[in-house]
Amino acid sequence: MSTENTEIDKEMDEATVENTASQEQAVAEELSVEEQLAKDLADEKDKHLRLFAEFENYKRRTSKERIELFKTANQEVLLAMLPVLDDFDRALVEIAKSGDETLTKGVELIHEKLKSTLSSKGLELVDVKVGDAFNADFAEAITQIPAPSPKLKGKIVDVLEKGYKLGDKIIRYPKVVIGQ
Repeated sequence: MSTENTEIDKEMDEATVENTASQEQAVAEELSVEEQLAKDLADEKDKHLRLFAEFENYKRRTSKERIELFKTANQEVLLAMLPVLDDFDRALVEIAKSGDETLTKGVELIHEKLKSTLSSKGLELVDVKVGDAFNADFAEAITQIPAPSPKLKGKIVDVLEKGYKLGDKIIRYPKVVIGQ
């Protein structure tokens, strides 16, 4: 009977070990399923955050492009109007020579109205004067002549055509003559 008890005890121990092993395996499977779900959740959160960040960058980029487009949308029209503005400047000089005050005043009014309209659209004059040091970033040198005085060597001697900028961008460089 003691052998029978020993065999029964062995069978019970084996059954207990198998039950314990299967329970541990089930717990391990449950943990791995939970871990897998936690990992999947973390991956989805990461994907969501990346997608959100990409969308924010897209919105910021398109907004910046739209602002740039609005700033430079008038550029072609303003470039086409610059020769008209130059003609007005030349006309004012010639009309002032004639001595007709009312004609001069009328053309000056039209000229100022045109300049103020273009200024309201963002057009600004590039400020370059005779005697300024030549800077190739802000002016275009047409030619060089012997300097009339030693002070004008390497400086602007004459401004042939005014330059204009739209916002921060120069759309037409002033054309100047430099002294040698």
